[in-house]
Amino acid sequence: MGKTRAYKVIFELAEEGGYTVYVPSLPGCISEGDTYEEALANVKEAIKGWIEVSEQFGDEIPQSDVIVDVVEISLSDEQTA
Repeated sequence: MGKTRAYKVIFELAEEGGYTVYVPSLPGCISEGDTYEEALANVKEAIKGWIEVSEQFGDEIPQSDVIVDVVEISLSDEQTA
């Protein structure tokens, strides 16, 4: 079984519809898709391609950078009305 790496990705709604996806730790690694699922599949392929090209050129590949946390906030009655 191969190595597993995990990277943060940022999904942004595109003006023309669908999503644009950025991988902050991998400069220039950007993808898109018409649906969330398509964008997710496409960015996985983009990450694999980014790493393969970096390996071919002997470039450093950033480590996985996943941070998962839950943020709780409290809204006052005015803010929820």
